[in-house]
Amino acid sequence: MWAWKKYIHAEQEAEWQERLADFPWAVITAQPQAKRLLIEVYDEEPAKLLALYSGFGGSCSPVEEKDWVAATAPENTPPLLIRDRLVIAASPEQLAELQQRYPRRVVLCFPAEMAFGTGNHATTSTCLRMLCDEAAQRPRGAWRLIDAGCGTGVLGLAGVRLGAQCGICYDYDPVAVEIAARNFERNGGAEQLQLFQADVFEWAPREEEKADVLVANLFATILQRAFPRLKACLAGPQSVLIVSGILREQAEDTLSAAREAGFELVKKVASGKWVTMKLIPCA
Repeated sequence: MWAWKKYIHAEQEAEWQERLADFPWAVITAQPQAKRLLIEVYDEEPAKLLALYSGFGGSCSPVEEKDWVAATAPENTPPLLIRDRLVIAASPEQLAELQQRYPRRVVLCFPAEMAFGTGNHATTSTCLRMLCDEAAQRPRGAWRLIDAGCGTGVLGLAGVRLGAQCGICYDYDPVAVEIAARNFERNGGAEQLQLFQADVFEWAPREEEKADVLVANLFATILQRAFPRLKACLAGPQSVLIVSGILREQAEDTLSAAREAGFELVKKVASGKWVTMKLIPCA
């Protein structure tokens, strides 16, 4: 099996649909939050694909033969190791062995469900690293957490297991809330967490619920509009905001919006095409 791939601008889609009329199996997909599309064409024989490569560029290469069903099975997914504090397993079958192997770490299990993953995505894993670093600097049981747009709930549960006194997890998507609830039940230790469906542009915490650490792994376009509301959710000048879901090309616009809302950049980490930032409210 061979594959030809090429990135195009979104406005060229109609032109390429016509150009690829002889390839009805061609797939054109949108890249998350980007203005580009990815064209993929697969064929058992390379001749036609090499002709595409010769005429239009892109890339053309053989596809590795692999048992993807077995390779991507949860029990075969390597655990995610975060600093020296946290281990995320993709399958309950891994838990006992991992708890024995890493007795001094928090070991959690977050199987992939529907469109929601285990924490391995660059945005989530980088947020987890920043969360571990932040938890290490704060007295255990003396800080509050909010996870805005919680998805599977991995950031919120990790936060309380790493030392947050309490936490709030919410997501606009009711399916995400259902999945997070199952993950909390599966792992236990979520008694200090509130979980509910809410909109980042509508929900606001009570004064006693405001966060010392707020994590928001959202789309950059949402973050840019939500920074003033997120700032209002912070407990005070010693609070931090960890944000991700930002593509590299969106980083400057997102940081400008954060600064306009009254934040100062403390740390920026790029992982692949994604950027994660740690921000603090300006004095």
